[in-house]
Amino acid sequence: MAATMAVSATCAFAANPFVDVPTDSWAYKSVVELADAGVIQGVDGEYFQGQRNITRYEAAEMVAKAMAHMDKASVEQRALINKLADEYADELNNLGVRVSNLENKVGNIKFTGDARLRYRYQDGTKDNDASWDYRIRLRGQAQVNDRIKATVGLTTNNQTFSDNGTASENSDIAADILKIDYNFGSPNWNLSLGRDAAYYLGGARSYGYQYGDVFDRAELKYQNDSIAVTAGYGKFKEDAGNDSLLKGYHQFTGNDDYGVDGMKTGYGEIEAFFGNNSAVGVYYNQFSRSGGKHDTPELAIDADNLWGAYVSWNIGSKWNVLANYESIDRNGVSATTGNDVSDPEVWIGRVMYGKANMAQPKSWDIWVEYIDAEDGAFLGGSTGSWRNFGQLDNIESWGVGIDYVFAKNAKFSVMQSFASDYKDNGRFGGENDEELTRAEFNFAF
Repeated sequence: MAATMAVSATCAFAANPFVDVPTDSWAYKSVVELADAGVIQGVDGEYFQGQRNITRYEAAEMVAKAMAHMDKASVEQRALINKLADEYADELNNLGVRVSNLENKVGNIKFTGDARLRYRYQDGTKDNDASWDYRIRLRGQAQVNDRIKATVGLTTNNQTFSDNGTASENSDIAADILKIDYNFGSPNWNLSLGRDAAYYLGGARSYGYQYGDVFDRAELKYQNDSIAVTAGYGKFKEDAGNDSLLKGYHQFTGNDDYGVDGMKTGYGEIEAFFGNNSAVGVYYNQFSRSGGKHDTPELAIDADNLWGAYVSWNIGSKWNVLANYESIDRNGVSATTGNDVSDPEVWIGRVMYGKANMAQPKSWDIWVEYIDAEDGAFLGGSTGSWRNFGQLDNIESWGVGIDYVFAKNAKFSVMQSFASDYKDNGRFGGENDEELTRAEFNFAF
């Protein structure tokens, strides 16, 4: 076991603590070392009972004690202890041992990843081979010293099955995480510099209506058990990714460039936390334009700022209610309709029952949501919502979905919009209110 390896380098032989382990046993050396290090205690302090099957809690207790000797372990041994800690994470948490403490060990490197196979269908926008895509992501995290943590991530981005050509021609590997986190010596303060894969405009607990993708930033955050305050400045790195979404802007301006490329934002978030993991938050973003293909105002997002608020409230152990509101300070042209817009707003509500936990097979959740977005509310970034392709702007729509973990680290999800109705006719005619269907497999490793 990893515990044996981790302590063997420093433990000298002690007296045999167990009367049922003879000195000529093949396990004698390891048993004595583990007992001397305090990893095992035996039964009644006198018997080892090596033929008895141990419980998961007994195994977790030994893993917890091995974790205390991580500084004595080699890289291979630490990797094995990490694997055991992941396996017994629930039992360790019940014992009051935080598995995340492993990440704070200097020199410890942890690799993770995920893969997704996705299907999306919307008549006239996503169909046939264009409905299918896949993505693979790899992450590596290293604790440089007691205060600095480095994270690197690579992604294939979304590779659609409609792409023609050879595999090498369609290769699109990119770095979506490249950041350093600096802790000020207190667990409450953190400075993060570099690229992150998922900046949710409004915070991770909000709906992520405007944006939920790659973002280059400098961010300072203070957080305790009751409150979190975040301030940062950065640049958006992903557009909405679908030209038909922006047909109104194209027709009105005759220009194909629209989105968040070259857009920067200063932002602030204040969140308060309550019992049962509930939270409320308010946030503000100020936009500026510089560089990229949108270096002139008429070719860029014409929003000056926005503010929003959310409530994520848990009721009992199964129910969650999310409400999210945003008001956008903009006067210009809608991306989807070509209409003139002024200070649009968006309201979003969602009710969820259950919780699909990737580490817990057969866990599941089901949810229903409602969105009411005025014309021009959506700014054209890569949204954090499951919705896309004309289902975010100038629309009143319902959605329903279910997530099911059919095996450990393997989840299947289905989402469907319904009762969708565009609010305003576009400058060049009526809108296409076709419903959106989405299904996907997600795997973590």
